[in-house]
Amino acid sequence: MSVYVDYASTTPFDREILNEVMDSADVFGNPSSIHRPGKDAKAALQKHRTHISQKINAKPKEIIITSGATEANNLAIRGTADRHERPHMITTDIEHASVRTTYQNLSEAFEVTFLKASENGLIDADDLKNSLRSNTVLVSIMLVNNETGSIQPVFEIAEILKDHQALLHVDAVQAFGHMEVDVQKLGADMLTLSGHKIYGPKGIGLLYLREGIKLSAQLTGGSHELSRRAGTENVMWVHALALAMEKAADERAQRSLKEMQLKERFLNELTAKKIPFEVNGDLNQQASHITNIYFPWSEAEFLLTALDMAGIFVSAGSACNAGTVQPSHVIQSMYEDEERALCSVRFSFSYLMEEDEVTEIVSQLDAIYKRLSK
Repeated sequence: MSVYVDYASTTPFDREILNEVMDSADVFGNPSSIHRPGKDAKAALQKHRTHISQKINAKPKEIIITSGATEANNLAIRGTADRHERPHMITTDIEHASVRTTYQNLSEAFEVTFLKASENGLIDADDLKNSLRSNTVLVSIMLVNNETGSIQPVFEIAEILKDHQALLHVDAVQAFGHMEVDVQKLGADMLTLSGHKIYGPKGIGLLYLREGIKLSAQLTGGSHELSRRAGTENVMWVHALALAMEKAADERAQRSLKEMQLKERFLNELTAKKIPFEVNGDLNQQASHITNIYFPWSEAEFLLTALDMAGIFVSAGSACNAGTVQPSHVIQSMYEDEERALCSVRFSFSYLMEEDEVTEIVSQLDAIYKRLSK
């Protein structure tokens, strides 16, 4: 039996959604053209944008279509930084690479504060409050950590920023479909999502930009997306994103319950097999689909290879490290322990999985542990 348990890296394209968007392939015009095919495409684009905006409680004109969350995060961060002279910005050192690396690059020219996480996987909102300066213009924080599943105190941070000029940029890629994502309730000024994390296609994402906030465009050319992001929109993939968001939002409760049940079964079976392990972070403050496990008896690189050979497909952390197995910067931030970071593996579950697949994962882990223990 082969088992894919790396759904935080990517999800399969929902076949029902794929079939539906293929049926709309005849709407192929350029939305910027003034002829009938162009007008039809523009109308379809606006309809899909409206559906997307409704799923996060935003306005259609607040949605900027991008090629994915990496571009969306770059636009939020660089687009804000470029509008200020010597600004100060705050983020965390447990962010996804598209945020963390962008800030690292910007730190050569701008002031950036990187907040550390505690062992529970969470950022301390008071640390952020104490880091604010008169020239702080942006705070970037993920709602759900992509490696540990830890739910960050975004609501508390938004309250702090109500009395400050700094904008709040929320990476909600791992949150949508697993918990409510409402930009009004979150108090987000900017928020990013990705299609392929919610059973949609790769190559499509969005940046929510609260009305009235200005960004410097990072892709220049035509006046697409209200001159905020140049490039002809992929109407078919925008349609797919709208459908994926609709389905994920409508089925969120059922999906999350199934994911939580699978995760609990996984941890219970590990315990029953007496396989030494520790959960990284606070299990009670994590999203339903992700758990990160420290196995003190094996380095993650070896374990991933052994599991792959056994047909179990899992990862040691973010999928955006170009196929390399590196010590998790998230676990290092939490525990300041390189050995723990080298021996930690992320398991991310899906409502598509069945209980016997969880049993197979644990069975293979048990076999590997016993071989190494001889």
